[in-house]
Amino acid sequence: MARRRVSKRIRQPRGRRWSPGSSQLATGGRLLAHVSSRSPSWPGLAVVERTADGQIQAELRAVEFAHRAGHGMERIWLSKDFRQRIATEPGTWTQLSMPAPPADEDRGLWLAADHLLGGLVRDFGAEHLSIGAPGCGSWLRVEAVERCRWNVTTHGPRNIWKEIQDLADRWRAAGSPSRYHLVFDPDGGQRAVSAGGRLSWHLPTPRPLDEGAST
Repeated sequence: MARRRVSKRIRQPRGRRWSPGSSQLATGGRLLAHVSSRSPSWPGLAVVERTADGQIQAELRAVEFAHRAGHGMERIWLSKDFRQRIATEPGTWTQLSMPAPPADEDRGLWLAADHLLGGLVRDFGAEHLSIGAPGCGSWLRVEAVERCRWNVTTHGPRNIWKEIQDLADRWRAAGSPSRYHLVFDPDGGQRAVSAGGRLSWHLPTPRPLDEGAST
């Protein structure tokens, strides 16, 4: 039977170091683990399998929904006041953009953004694409105004629009992956790597805190 866990990285059982080459996973067995960051917006699903010849194969898949860790996990979110500001305030600047925002279906990109950009939360209940960075108060709002044109409004020290567009270029250059190889390093590190290795990141060690930001 598959085992399900929720973590920023694939965790080890208490008191033991989990190793993908250990006997914990039987031949033909599969381990499923939801992988989430401090943000609730763009989760992943780790799939680890032992093949018939005893080899371990693992990948991180971008998914729409996942269970999130609760106790002991550091979390960020958008407060009601912050969501209202993103929806109504004029921001620092607004520009008319021809490049479209990434589609919701580009989950492999959003998964990468969660880990490589960091500190971002999306308001999925907003009418337009709305993303905030609670740690510094930066935010982004993207509104369709005509065919192939979008009003992009940003605020704060981070240029979230440019960060996303730059990462989107890297993601497309990597083949627009929706799945990433999971690599288990000898020192216990865990990495997500696209086919060909053009896009990758480390899964950091979980912080034993339960803090949020609401501004």
